[in-house]
Parts: sequence; C-alpha cells; structure tokens
Amino acid sequence: MSSTQMLFLRLSAGLWVVWGLVHMLGGVLTMAQPAPDAFAGIAAAVDPAALQADYHPAVSAILNQHGWNLLWAGAATCIGAIFIWRANMTAIWVTAMIGGLFDIGYFVFVDLGGFGTFFPGTLMTIVSATAIALSGWVWVVHRDAQS
Repeated sequence: MSSTQMLFLRLSAGLWVVWGLVHMLGGVLTMAQPAPDAFAGIAAAVDPAALQADYHPAVSAILNQHGWNLLWAGAATCIGAIFIWRANMTAIWVTAMIGGLFDIGYFVFVDLGGFGTFFPGTLMTIVSATAIALSGWVWVVHRDAQS
C-alpha cells in the first residue's frame, strides 16, 4: 500500500473519530436532557421557545432511543476508525454504512427541512462524506490492484 493510500486511510480514520465523538456526546446529551431541550439541541435552527411543551412520556422514550442510537453509532465509527487506520478494507465499508447512513437521515430530514445549523450538523455530514471519499478511493485502488 502506498504512502498516499495510508495517509488517506489515516485522515479518514481521524475524521471518523471526530464524527464518532461528536455523536457520542450528542447521544449522551439527548438522553440527559428534558425533551424540549433535547429537541432544541437537535433542531438548532428552530427557536427553542417554539419547542417548549409538556410532552407525553412516550415522546421522551422515543427521544432517548434516538440518543442511544447516536451513542452506539458514534462508538461504532470510533471502533471502525481503529481498523481503518490499520488498513482493514472491510472496516471501510462497515464504518461508511453506519456513519454514512446515519448522516443521510440527518441531512434529508433535518438539514433539508431547514431545522439544522451548519455547526455541528451539516459540518458532521461533510466530515463523514469526506471520510467516505478518502477511504473509498483507497478501497477502489486496492480492489483494482487485487484483480
């Protein structure tokens, strides 16, 4: 594997660690806050006063499930980053599927809906897309070299 390919994998791994830590923190904060505050944190472009309400406990349970999903997806991408750093080609796919699919959902429903802000939301989508592009290029080159 070339030094450029290793550099791209290490950059990708670093980006996945950043993405993972931000999402782990977001998951913990989502689960630790009352529903109105958690919603305001996720839909940061919305006036927090518009989200103040007395939510049914089922809403809090669903929001906590979302926080849990943020936490495990962040942890999984951090673990995947270790394997990407070590040039594991399978980890490139698994990590991209977890982080990439998570961010597609955010982009479609929150960003395109006009509810998100650039930082941290859209920026994390750019981080994951860049990590996918860097490691994906290495995967393609590696696959072609194996043929």
